[in-house]
Amino acid sequence: MPELAEVEYYRKQWNPGLGHTVHKVLTHPNARIFRDAPATAVRKALTGRTFSASHAHGKQMMFEFSDGGWLGLHLGMTGKLYTAAVDHKPEKSEHLALVLDDLQLVFSDYRMFGKLTIDVTDDGEAPDWWKELPPQILDRGFSKKRHEQFVRRFPKTPVKTLLLDQRGFPGIGNWMADEICWRIGIAPQTVSGNLTDPQIEALWKATRKVSRDAIRVIGSDWSDPPQSWLFKHRWKNGGNCPRKDCRSELLRADLRGRTTCWCPRCQG
Repeated sequence: MPELAEVEYYRKQWNPGLGHTVHKVLTHPNARIFRDAPATAVRKALTGRTFSASHAHGKQMMFEFSDGGWLGLHLGMTGKLYTAAVDHKPEKSEHLALVLDDLQLVFSDYRMFGKLTIDVTDDGEAPDWWKELPPQILDRGFSKKRHEQFVRRFPKTPVKTLLLDQRGFPGIGNWMADEICWRIGIAPQTVSGNLTDPQIEALWKATRKVSRDAIRVIGSDWSDPPQSWLFKHRWKNGGNCPRKDCRSELLRADLRGRTTCWCPRCQG
């Protein structure tokens, strides 16, 4: 599933359409992505409005249109955003296409785990549910104090599992959680109640650092992370720890339903 940096990358893929008016909305109305917002409602809300801004929050995106139109979008497992020629005919997996002056904004999702929301607000402000999302990891609201309080609320929860909780760590997904644990030398299955105060602070710092690194490398232009990251070595059995003074064989196992990778030496 796309995580914080991948979402930031895809958010920008529709930016060529900024300032342009939606002349037509093409949909596959029976597609599962419309389970929370019927295709007819999406067409009615967006046709004739001008695309004015794009926003990302964790794993979610929000696209702002004139006169209070707001299109929320979650990519799910296989969702992608991109542009196409204005006369493009949507393919089977392209369930939403916004036809602008000289291009289309396309949402493709062949497994249809993604979803849409549509809101029209009288005052033009973002809908309440968007405003009420928890602080983003790189915002000032994601403070040491808030972080510590959240971690202490779940003393029996493994650190890796806690990092996946979008109420406290919006945008963190499977690979980022593994990367964070590896960088600070904490085994992902360590229960949060066993963390010391310095470890909780290190977790806060690493979460912010990995988020910044991911946005810089992946979120900018989908560049490949360097070999020095765990990311490059975690995806299959037989990988080795990328630290030059370690190189131990990485372990992989299921942790509460999520494939998890760690170094038994660095995180033992």
